[in-house]
Amino acid sequence: MKGIFKKVSCFCASILCAAALVLGTAGAVWADVDDTLKQQMITTAEGLTQTIVQLTDDQVEAYSKSSDSFTTSAMTAWAGAKDELGTMKEDQKDAGETDFSEANGEYTITVPVAFEKSDAKFVYVFNESGAPTSVNVDIQYSMSDTLKRAAMNTVMGLATVFCVLFFLMFVIWLFRFIPNGSKKKTEAPAPKAAPAPVAAPVVEETADDGELVAVIAAAIAAAEGTSTDSFVVRSIRKVNRKKW
Repeated sequence: MKGIFKKVSCFCASILCAAALVLGTAGAVWADVDDTLKQQMITTAEGLTQTIVQLTDDQVEAYSKSSDSFTTSAMTAWAGAKDELGTMKEDQKDAGETDFSEANGEYTITVPVAFEKSDAKFVYVFNESGAPTSVNVDIQYSMSDTLKRAAMNTVMGLATVFCVLFFLMFVIWLFRFIPNGSKKKTEAPAPKAAPAPVAAPVVEETADDGELVAVIAAAIAAAEGTSTDSFVVRSIRKVNRKKW
């Protein structure tokens, strides 16, 4: 019984060792394949960089009309950065090493290059099969260049704002010369003269004394030689006589 158990144990151990060897060999094969593909992409990116930076303006313009999307994007990126970079330096020791990264099934390779004016990084993107799909030129500005660009952008922004303000002030000033098309205001009529105050009627004081009226009526009748029936005394008014 012990002999059988020992044989089974040795058989299982041999199977585990064989599986470990197979898996280790497969891992080594896949690692070699990945390293080979990685090195191929790095070599391709560095070769493309050397080719791009040596193109003339006429060649860049000619390649920009290519039907290949990668070539068109590479020429567009290089045309927008070459004037700020200048000529590539012969000594690239201080530029740095090429960087490799993988994310979401894509490979990104960054090739640093030293130029006379500024350094730059050519950032390539490769697909799963190792073919380049796009490239971007990232200019590495120094701190002084960054501050100068920020100050220049600030000055340009302020200058633009003030120019717009002065233009608006000029347009508003021109409004006084533009006819508004409205009718002339009619002159207000002169105020009418206030009517003269109407004199209040003089209220004569009427004597209530019937005897006084009868005496006056008799005196008038005697003076006129008539009777009191021919006239009627309606009111009596006091006359103010001046003293001489």
